[in-house]
Amino acid sequence: MNLRAIGLAAALCCAGIAHAAAIPDFVPDMDTDQSACTDFNAWANNRWIKANPIPADKSRWGSFDALAEKSLNAQRGLVEDAAKNADAAKQGSIEQKIGWIYRAAMDEAAIERAGFDPIKKDLAAIAALKTRADVVTWLQHAHARAETRAFSFGVSADYKNAKRQIAFAGQGGLGLPGPEYYSKDEYAKLRAAYVAHITKLFELTGTPADEAASRASAVMALETQLAAASFLRVELRKPENQYHFVTLDEANKITPHWNWAQYFKVMKVDAGIKSAGGFSLSQPKFFAALDTLLAEAPVAQWQAYFAFHAIDSASPALSKAFQDENFAFYGKTINGTPEQELRWKRALAAVNGSMGQALGQLYVKAYFPPESKARMQVLVDNVRNALKARIEKLDWMSAETKAKAIAKWQTFLPKIGYPDTWRDWGGLTVSADSHYANLRAARAFNQRYQLAKIGKATDRYEWGMTPQTVNAYYSPSTNTINFPAAILQPPFFYAKGDDAINYGGIGAVIGHEAGHGFDDQGSQFDGEGNNANWWTAEDRQRFEERANKLVAQADEFAPLPQYPDKHANGRLTLGENIGDLGGLNMAYDAMLAATAGQPDPMLDGLSRDQRFFMNWAKVWAGAIRPEAQLVRLNTDPHAPAAFRTNAAPSNMPAFAKAYSCKAGDAMVRPDDKRVIIW
Repeated sequence: MNLRAIGLAAALCCAGIAHAAAIPDFVPDMDTDQSACTDFNAWANNRWIKANPIPADKSRWGSFDALAEKSLNAQRGLVEDAAKNADAAKQGSIEQKIGWIYRAAMDEAAIERAGFDPIKKDLAAIAALKTRADVVTWLQHAHARAETRAFSFGVSADYKNAKRQIAFAGQGGLGLPGPEYYSKDEYAKLRAAYVAHITKLFELTGTPADEAASRASAVMALETQLAAASFLRVELRKPENQYHFVTLDEANKITPHWNWAQYFKVMKVDAGIKSAGGFSLSQPKFFAALDTLLAEAPVAQWQAYFAFHAIDSASPALSKAFQDENFAFYGKTINGTPEQELRWKRALAAVNGSMGQALGQLYVKAYFPPESKARMQVLVDNVRNALKARIEKLDWMSAETKAKAIAKWQTFLPKIGYPDTWRDWGGLTVSADSHYANLRAARAFNQRYQLAKIGKATDRYEWGMTPQTVNAYYSPSTNTINFPAAILQPPFFYAKGDDAINYGGIGAVIGHEAGHGFDDQGSQFDGEGNNANWWTAEDRQRFEERANKLVAQADEFAPLPQYPDKHANGRLTLGENIGDLGGLNMAYDAMLAATAGQPDPMLDGLSRDQRFFMNWAKVWAGAIRPEAQLVRLNTDPHAPAAFRTNAAPSNMPAFAKAYSCKAGDAMVRPDDKRVIIW
């Protein structure tokens, strides 16, 4: 599912609703040594950041993370109750299955006794491969077990006919964060650390040191070839690099050593593929390179690659030595995190990865009151109406394109809190005895659930996030904006709180997700979810000119003083930055409409507009470890939090007015640099 995460009245409506003044106390977080007009993020958040250091088991810490931690603690109570009562629970109930998965994940003694026994059969099967045909067969059957090696495979809406679901085969198979890590000189030390990690994992399974090092070099060489044929993250933002529909015959011409009909038969999706008439071979260049490797790379090299990834992917569920090595590379080396998460958090992650929507069913029942959903619906309606009004008033867009933009707006589907219909888990078999077996069973079960959609109608009401997730998202293929229950809490949302704070928090999130429908990617999809052009050439050019200014603003930002040459990637983060800019403007307009004619209560000495912008800042309060930030500059479509706090307000005259900022202040963009898109 192609998601854009943050995380129908004809006009603006609805007078503000009177609510108790449930608001955050902004004053202690303000750094009076700073100026709101110079660096709003520093002024609003410095004290909070100093008072809330990054925990040892985290790579970053901020408002999002604190709320996610609150959600984790709530979930912990639910799964511990389920584990305690699982044996007596109704046979086959979600409570029993969740309880058993959690109990098995918490049984460290049993996991330690098992060592790497759970994957020995897999490693033996890999060791027995003798021919290139064996390699192909093994890879096909690995995918059928939901172990996606060498490339990715999944299901999503057809970009040209979004009402149906089709299969997508895409690039993949890499262990480092992105293709550039295999070639750029600046990542040489990380490549060496990766080879050392591969070597260590082979040694932990009994491979002699010299042989382990040789096999690690073979793995690195194969992945380097895959990386050379892979798109960078920023290139994958283009829909044409995400989708390439082919028939089976056309696909087989690209990969003559890989028979797609046979693959789909092994995957048991051949009927769905036939119904759809083909599938998306999304990056043909990558698959041509993969085909060459299947034809030319030595069998022993493929064996090393398969074995390493079998060990590596299983490591978090194996004995302590494997867990520690997994964390040493991916946690410490990649992200700079000093300590592993506590066992209960890792066990809870196993539950979420296996039965996340089922756990969400318990979470909603315990923690999401109906009044929160009702208040959120009012906010959603008002922000959506603000978007419509802004489109109608655009001075750079023609009437022809405006009409099509409004047509897309009319088909938006907001979803709040949780699914209307809960998923059935009847076919999943788990036990309290084997952590790894449970993970494997759930992975295969969830894959079958997804693959069964191939060739069938797209369900706009399906969710791509669990209710307990602190995030929100837009889906271009379904034209839906989605707000899980867990984000509908302070500091984003106050069910009985001040309008200004709600619009500056969750209101801006609503606008952000709606804005994704009109960002650099979403604007290439129509209201039906199809990748189709609804723009005149002149309007598209005007849009690009404005978007390029926003790219330039992000490109200037260097988040790490110790790395002054490392900047945000304005092109990679463009969609999120458009979402922020448009979303905050929509939310501000909606707040003005909702509070029209009402006196400003001046809470804590702050005006309504000041509270609005302060809560926007509070949402993005946080810090990140340098190692993690460096990786995110290459891989994360979201700009650094400090930039997000400042960028959108600095483009808004309302912010300058609220804080009495003047021309020349850093938070006041000059007219020729200020960006207005939506």
